[in-house]
Amino acid sequence: MEVLRVLLVLVLLLGSVQRSECVRCFARFHLSSGQCDEEIGEVDEDDCCQNPKYGYQATDGTCQSCGPPAWSSWSPWSPCNVLCGKGVRQRSRKCFGVGQSECENINDKLQTEPCDGTCCEDQGWGQWLAWSPCSVTCGGVGVRRRERVCSSPPECLSACNGSSQETESCAAHNTCPVHGGWSSWSGWSDCSHSCIDDQRADADAIMPSRMRRRSCSNPAPSNDTAPPGNSCPENDVQKQVCSELPNCPVNGNWGAWSPAGPCSVSCGEGLRLSTRKCDSPAPKYGGWYCEGPSTQSSVCKSPCPVDGFWSGWSNWGECTASCIPQGRAPVRTRRRSCSNPAPSTTPPGGGCQGDNRQVEHCNHLPHCKVDGGWGSWSPFTSCPVTCGVGFQVSIRRCDSPAPQHGGRQCPGEGRRSSICSTNVHCPVDGVWSEWSAWSVCKYPFGDRKITCKQIGGSQSRVRECLHRAHNGSICSGDSLMDRRVCYDVSRCYVKGSWDGWDTWSLCRPACVNSARDNPARIRSRVCRPDYSNYPPTIGRQKEKATFFGTPLVDCGAPPDGGEKYQKEPCLNVPACS
Repeated sequence: MEVLRVLLVLVLLLGSVQRSECVRCFARFHLSSGQCDEEIGEVDEDDCCQNPKYGYQATDGTCQSCGPPAWSSWSPWSPCNVLCGKGVRQRSRKCFGVGQSECENINDKLQTEPCDGTCCEDQGWGQWLAWSPCSVTCGGVGVRRRERVCSSPPECLSACNGSSQETESCAAHNTCPVHGGWSSWSGWSDCSHSCIDDQRADADAIMPSRMRRRSCSNPAPSNDTAPPGNSCPENDVQKQVCSELPNCPVNGNWGAWSPAGPCSVSCGEGLRLSTRKCDSPAPKYGGWYCEGPSTQSSVCKSPCPVDGFWSGWSNWGECTASCIPQGRAPVRTRRRSCSNPAPSTTPPGGGCQGDNRQVEHCNHLPHCKVDGGWGSWSPFTSCPVTCGVGFQVSIRRCDSPAPQHGGRQCPGEGRRSSICSTNVHCPVDGVWSEWSAWSVCKYPFGDRKITCKQIGGSQSRVRECLHRAHNGSICSGDSLMDRRVCYDVSRCYVKGSWDGWDTWSLCRPACVNSARDNPARIRSRVCRPDYSNYPPTIGRQKEKATFFGTPLVDCGAPPDGGEKYQKEPCLNVPACS
C-alpha cells in the first residue's frame, strides 16, 4: 500500500511539470536589428534558449533573444515631422533578452529633440521649359507639350502641386507634300527564249528572262508644294529568270569503237566485246539517242565450272527498339543469297564466301529517356553543437539512376534535417552592470568631518558581473570597485563665475499621452564654482582631486540682468504609440 502511495505522488508531480511552449528556434539573433536568422526548427522555448546566442519567434511574430537583457543601438534620428516651422525628430531603441525588465533605465526607450522644417523657403516649381515642336508640320491641327521641374529638395516635394506637364493644340497652315506612290505592276512579258540552251556560252541564251513594269503615278509626287513630294523608292522595272522552261533538246552521236576486249570467261563459251558510247555528245533533254548497236561481239569457248556469287544485300530490317536504352543498343539485320549465279553442280562450282546475314547496332537512334531515381538516405550527421540544440542533416542523391537524355529529375527533396538536443545549457558569459553612484566622500582615517574643509577624503563606486551562468566567462576588465580622492563640498558656500549656457536637454516627455502633457526642454546658465583655494592633488601620491556634492555657488546676478534658466516648448510632439 505504501508503494502505491509513493507511485501516485510521483505521477501527480510529473503531471504538474509544465513544458514551455513550442517556438521557432533560430541559430542567430542580431541585436542591431532585432532579427532572427538561420532557422533550426520548432522546439520548446526552454530547449532553444539553452544557447544564449540563439533567438526564437514569439507568438506575436517578433524575434526574441535568448541572451541576457541588452539594449539595441539607438535607431537613426527620424526626419523632422513638419515640413516648415518647429517640429521634433525621434529615435528609439529596444531591450532584448531573457528578463527584459532588467535592462538599465528600462523606460529610456524613446528620445525626442526639436527640429526645424527645411521646406519653408522651397522654390516649388521651376519655370516652364520651351514648347516641343508641333506634332504635325503641315495640313492640320496637332499637339505640342512643355514641362516644368520641381526645384524643391526631395523631402519638400509636396510643395509642388499640380501636373509637371501641359499640352495645347497647334496648327500648320501650309499644304502637305504629296509623296509618289507606285501603280500596280504590269503583266509579265514573254520569256526571251522558249527553252534553256546550256550548250551555248552566252549567259542570256542559257537562262531566258521576262520583265514587268510600274509607274510612279498612284499618286504622282507633287511639284508645287514646299518641300516637294518624294519620288517613289526603288526601281520601276523587275526582271525574273524563266527557270521553269525546259532545257533545249540535245541529240546524241556515237563515239569511236573500243578495241575488242578479252574473252568474257576463262572457261566455257563467252564473248569478246568491243563497245562504243553515245557521248559525242550524249543525248540530253529529250534529244535523240544514237541509232545502231553500242556493242559488237565474237564468240569464244572454253568449258569450266560455275562458281556461286552473292546476290545484292536486301534492305535493312526494322531496329529491335525505337530508342537506345541503357546498357545495349538495339540492332537491325539484312540478308543476301548465293544465287547470282548459283554454283554449278557439273562440274561443281565453288560456293559463295562469307556470311549471308549482317547485323549492326542502331546507333543513329535517339537515346531513351532515363528518369532519375533516388539513392538511399545517408546517415544523419553527428549533432553539430556541444550545448543547446542544433540540427543534423541527411542527404540522398538522384543517381539510382541519374536522369539522362531529357528524363525527369527525382521528385521530392534531397536533404532532410532532424533537430538534436544535447540537454546541456551553453555557458552564459558575464556582463558588467552600470557603475553605482559614488559613495559619500569621507575622511579615510576615522570619523573626522571634512565637509566644506580643504581636507581630502575618498569615495568609491561598485559594479556587478551580471548574468554569468553555466561556467560562462567572468567579466573582463578592471575590478568590481573604483576609488578616487575627493573634497566634500556638499551645500558649501562657494564663490563662482558665470560660464555660458549648458546644452539643451531632450524633450520631456518624449511623446504625448494626453492633452495635459506639455513636452518641453530646458537648459541652465552654468555657474562655475571657484575651487582655486583647494589644493589640486591629495595625499602623498598626489592623486588628482575631484569635488563631490552640490555646493551653494554664488555667481551673483547673471550678466546683463539675464535669466538663470530657460525653458522651451517642444511643438508637434506625436502621440505615444
